[in-house]
Amino acid sequence: MPDAASGTRSLSLGSIALWIVRVALAAEFLYSGYLLFAGGHTEQTFAEIGLGQWLRYVTGVLEAGGAIGLLVPRLGGPAALLLAGVMVGASVTELFILANGGPVLPLILLIVSATLAWFLQDQTRALLGIEPPADDEDYR
Repeated sequence: MPDAASGTRSLSLGSIALWIVRVALAAEFLYSGYLLFAGGHTEQTFAEIGLGQWLRYVTGVLEAGGAIGLLVPRLGGPAALLLAGVMVGASVTELFILANGGPVLPLILLIVSATLAWFLQDQTRALLGIEPPADDEDYR
């Protein structure tokens, strides 16, 4: 019986790999968001930044919301883009503002999020109603 007749779809290896990355990234950002809301050492870190604790809560909401968005099929691309933006801010903060900053994890998360956003760019384009470029061979 063909796959279409049985109602099942087969996923490509690339699609499975993207979902594994999405789930792993979502787990990391959910955990990070939890730590931001729980306080502890994050309170001290955001006190050192000097903009107030409200930034900790905003960052926690963005990270948790982005993590949930990664798991929603239509929102994966925009969520990855949002999380990449958050990681740009985190990386800059770790590099230039904090005295004992550790930029390695934010930079890794930035690279993974930005790469995922690139692979899921058609979702972002669809959500924003943007047509793909005319010279894009993938859309011919």
